[in-house]
Amino acid sequence: MCLIAIAYRANPDFPLVLLANRDEFYDRPTAPLHFWDDHPGIAAGRDLDAGGTWLGVTRGGRFAALTNVREPPPRVSGPRSRGDIVTDFLTSAQSPAVWLASYRDQFDQFQGFNLLFGSLDEGLYFTSNRLGTLETVSPGVHGLSNGSLNDDWPKVRGLCEGLTRILATETTLEAPRLQPLLVDRTQPEDGNLPDTGVGLDLERLLAPRFIVSEGYGTRSSSIVIVNRGREIRFSEYRYPQSGECSPPETSALDWQVPNDI
Repeated sequence: MCLIAIAYRANPDFPLVLLANRDEFYDRPTAPLHFWDDHPGIAAGRDLDAGGTWLGVTRGGRFAALTNVREPPPRVSGPRSRGDIVTDFLTSAQSPAVWLASYRDQFDQFQGFNLLFGSLDEGLYFTSNRLGTLETVSPGVHGLSNGSLNDDWPKVRGLCEGLTRILATETTLEAPRLQPLLVDRTQPEDGNLPDTGVGLDLERLLAPRFIVSEGYGTRSSSIVIVNRGREIRFSEYRYPQSGECSPPETSALDWQVPNDI
């Protein structure tokens, strides 16, 4: 997962709206969005190499989304897949803050990551094993890529601005209206690119919201919409290696979170 915009309590009709792109190597096997057989309460796609996920939501309203931290070589290898982090939070019964306190000593087992996580009833939080802190995320529209929360990268800014505009002007919200925000291929000028230490050529490749290259690119888009009635619609759009976006393969799941969770 390499690009996220989240509107948290930014609109009274939609307390949570999450848009995300997963960028990954095309040859990494992946299962589409579904309720997992071994954890029936989790709705997510699945990395079939390591068994974890990059973004998931539970029937009870817990959610988590992860991005990698972009770092120059040599990268510090971790023995565990970062997708385990999302799964471990979603399967926990602990509150987000308590879970993090008990999980923090495992951070050094993973390569660099950012994590947005929380629940409909217990708030939204951000942490990273490159920062080591827990941040309570305030209501509003927030963006995350491979730096830190709300870094002013062009694709983060553009996605957040697009989501803010739609939330301010439309009274209904459907995934097909939001999905075009995630497939924008605008190439920022070099002077606006971040400098994460990986070199200009790679910064250019990774700069658009939607990435296409020979072996690596945007594999899928995820859109989670929660309305004031606690009804969740989780949509996933999947793209081929060619980068062709129309029409993508799609999956969608709908459920309602009980008020007594």
